[in-house]
Amino acid sequence: MQRRKSLVRCLMMSVNVTAAVAWEAGKPLVIEEVEVAPPQKMEVRIKILFTSLCHTDVYFWEAKGQNPVFPRILGHEAGGVVESVGEGVTELQPGDHVLPVFTGECKECAHCKSEESNMCDLLRINTDRGVMIHDQKSRFSINGKPIFHFVGTSTFSEYTVVHVGCLAKINPLAPLDKVCVLSCGISTGLGATLNVAKPKKGSSVAIFGLGAVGLAAAEGARIAGASRIIGVDLNANRFELAKKFGVTEFVNPKDYKKPVQEVIAEMTNGGVDRSVECTGHIDAMISAFECVHDGWGVAVLVGVPHKDAVFKTSPLNLLNERTLKGTFFGNYKPRSDIPSVVEKYMNKELELEKFITHEVPFSEINKAFDLMLKGEGLRCIIRMGE
Repeated sequence: MQRRKSLVRCLMMSVNVTAAVAWEAGKPLVIEEVEVAPPQKMEVRIKILFTSLCHTDVYFWEAKGQNPVFPRILGHEAGGVVESVGEGVTELQPGDHVLPVFTGECKECAHCKSEESNMCDLLRINTDRGVMIHDQKSRFSINGKPIFHFVGTSTFSEYTVVHVGCLAKINPLAPLDKVCVLSCGISTGLGATLNVAKPKKGSSVAIFGLGAVGLAAAEGARIAGASRIIGVDLNANRFELAKKFGVTEFVNPKDYKKPVQEVIAEMTNGGVDRSVECTGHIDAMISAFECVHDGWGVAVLVGVPHKDAVFKTSPLNLLNERTLKGTFFGNYKPRSDIPSVVEKYMNKELELEKFITHEVPFSEINKAFDLMLKGEGLRCIIRMGE
């Protein structure tokens, strides 16, 4: 018993680890030694083994259009192992394999109890908050100076502290260097199609934007058995890669003088059955809605538009029985649903390897930023401890 208490005390001490710190907007991350405090009430400290870079990390690193919060440890797509747990945590224990998620599931609020929503009142994404919910303090510091968290995950660190509601416990046999990409973008696109658009077998689907999220949406259409998957993108270089994700036809709006929704309607005898918009550009959002067939067409918006953007369309498009929906994280509840998405990969129903185009050691994390800024590849895996 005394030995066990000593072990618990040891685990609940601060640890000094390596982390990549963003000291200011747009400047290369700096590898630093950071002190990570032990988990407090309803918190878990995890050892990150693999993380990947998402456009959201780059967006908030650049800090061009939002409140700059620095110094900060970015990162939110990752896979790791539980190292220690704080007071009140009963679902997880040291050694469990987990995926941290930028949004959470408290399991107690109205949203979590609803079968239709995943927008947890307590743990919904907050990009401005750089501290933990329990005590409004950071668990990261350098020489006593607090380093801010990012969307509750901060995975660009060998160890991080996360609220238990933002951790999905997964199959320990699942390779973390592959399933870590399910923490954000891939699940967002996949779920937008499978959970929200819900195309029927043999149906037609248009995907607007063929980046990682859009290709994940296409993957969802492939899994659902869609017979026509039309990729829409201004970058023709993306078309060849998109074929690997089930895309059967391609439309580049720049090749036509008429609106792309009219082009798609002509291609499909009145419009596609489903569309998924993954760019965040308001014109693409309108096109995605107006290209679905009247009577049964459903358009799903995934991309995040500029805060001042306004969606304009004729009310007749709705009265003619077209449906417009929005989605957040593919309507997946992190704790309840993500483990089953991992199982789709384990059962070879979902292919993840084709999303992973680059790998770098943690010491070269800035290379991952360079690749994304150049528009090269889809996901870059960052191997921790190297």
